[in-house]
Amino acid sequence: QAQLVESGGGLGQTGRSLNLSCTAHGVFDIMGWYRQAPGNQRELVATKSVYGSTDYAESVKGRFIVSRPDAKTVHLQMNSLTVDDTAVYFCNAHQIASTLEYWGQGTQVTVSS
Repeated sequence: QAQLVESGGGLGQTGRSLNLSCTAHGVFDIMGWYRQAPGNQRELVATKSVYGSTDYAESVKGRFIVSRPDAKTVHLQMNSLTVDDTAVYFCNAHQIASTLEYWGQGTQVTVSS
């Protein structure tokens, strides 16, 4: 079973930046980030394939940048933070030809004004 190790996050301030990183024990076609705020469902933040294609939630477009330095790693640069970005962020990884996906344990991001 793949293991996803997340790092980064923590406490940020509105208008500032935070970074998240995730490293997998294996290579994956698609890696990215989802988030879940209290009382809400888990939602897509951003994903990127090894082929370069990206997918962003409308709420983070122009502020967050997802990158893949290699096939085992995904970073998320979160800029211009708002309090609405407060959530637990989960790393996700899967192969294009498979419905099996893997999740990290989650890392808390809290943005204060």
